[in-house]
Amino acid sequence: MSNFHKPVRRPSDVIELMGGSGDPAELSALAHDTATALLHRVREASDPAIVDRVIAYADVHGIDDVAELWADASADSLPGALWRIYLLRHSVAGNPESAGLRFRRGLDVDVVGHAMVGAGAAPTPADVTELATVILKGAFVGDFAAALERSAAFARVMAVGANDLATGEPDDVRREQEAALAASFGHLADELTHAAPLWRGGHLR
Repeated sequence: MSNFHKPVRRPSDVIELMGGSGDPAELSALAHDTATALLHRVREASDPAIVDRVIAYADVHGIDDVAELWADASADSLPGALWRIYLLRHSVAGNPESAGLRFRRGLDVDVVGHAMVGAGAAPTPADVTELATVILKGAFVGDFAAALERSAAFARVMAVGANDLATGEPDDVRREQEAALAASFGHLADELTHAAPLWRGGHLR
């Protein structure tokens, strides 16, 4: 870990080092290599400060930098799974008030999800954002499969909350927006749920 203090290359810089070919096979290999290297390197460090810096990277440089490497990876791959956990946290941190409302609505309906996520009875928007951050940190410091399952539960609570808001929304445009969000969060929850046993079986690479 002695070199971790050096400036971190942006994904575009890494791609340029490969020759900038944009070849799908090379980009896929790059996604898998960087995801594996990052996950194992941070886990081996056992340093909370490093985990915080990894989490903060997307906040400082933008989620697009992370997306450039991992967003096209399939859901049943390590980079794809990491991207989905990052994306879940980003969607909450980007609009904590709306996310907090959806999450609280979801908790009222989804009792199982409430228990799996481990949220308080009435979390504030800041609490919901912090919970999403804690779950993302768990991918680097704890049981990765458990982090995937907790992320899936979080996404499902968000889906249930968005669906509940859509049901009671009189405005057609807002109702459609919430329904679309519910579908997206539900799909994300399914993908994360599927990834967890793959990791446990050694097939998430």
